[in-house]
Amino acid sequence: MAFNIHNNSLAIIVSLMISTLAACEQKTPIDAETATTKPGDTVPIKPSFDCGQIGESGIEKMICADSELARLDNRLASIYKAASEKANAVKPNPLPAEQRGWVKGRDECWQTDDKKQCVIEKYQRRIYELQATYKLVPSKGPVRFICGESPANDIVVTFYETQTPTLIAERGDSISLMYLQASEGTNYQGRNESFWEHQGEATVTWGYDTPEFLCKRTE
Repeated sequence: MAFNIHNNSLAIIVSLMISTLAACEQKTPIDAETATTKPGDTVPIKPSFDCGQIGESGIEKMICADSELARLDNRLASIYKAASEKANAVKPNPLPAEQRGWVKGRDECWQTDDKKQCVIEKYQRRIYELQATYKLVPSKGPVRFICGESPANDIVVTFYETQTPTLIAERGDSISLMYLQASEGTNYQGRNESFWEHQGEATVTWGYDTPEFLCKRTE
């Protein structure tokens, strides 16, 4: 009787081993596939344009090969679309021509030493410019600054909550988009203009190689 019990136990053990091996064999394809997937692997991000329609070199080729730049390109495309919906109300619409000019400037980054950083800065500046110009982000203002006795010299400023804060300053028929130059304070710099406010008083330059002048904020 003991011999039969032993044989029965052995048969049960063998049966369980066979079942376990069969289950392992069924899981092998899944395990093998999982093993080839490395932690952190991601699907490459494609930009907004067709990478199959570009040349073998140049800035667009670099954007196609770099997910960070491709992500920026997609973000700009989304913001450009939102800006276009507002710009269509203006006849003629200036946005397409401006964008072509921007693309030409972006592609000139190929001549710089740090091409990628140049492209990143071009995209960031264009994104902030569209967000502020077409009021796609929250803003504060407008705030008027009195600059002397003549109202024609006054400056009207609107501050925009872009990722890097920006402002649009209007003086007569002139308009300047400026970017905050530091994480603290109110020192903004445009192409040929600057604006620095402290305790309700602003130091301003307006135009290339022009002297500073003072303006006082009105409530």
